[in-house]
Amino acid sequence: MYTATVSSKYQVVIPREIREQFTVRPGQKLAFIPYKHTLRVVILPPIEEAYGFLEGIDTDVPRDEDERA
Repeated sequence: MYTATVSSKYQVVIPREIREQFTVRPGQKLAFIPYKHTLRVVILPPIEEAYGFLEGIDTDVPRDEDERA
């Protein structure tokens, strides 16, 4: 288990071992998700990584009322 201290400016340093294990880099986005009495930290991947993750999805569905008629 790793610990960190919240500074007077509410900043937290991610321990080196965790940064290396999850390859956290400067500028990366993190999401903080409150869950019951815990706080979950999730690394948000860059939007470019989402390209193609829905391969094979039908994109020819009607999107507007005009297209549905």
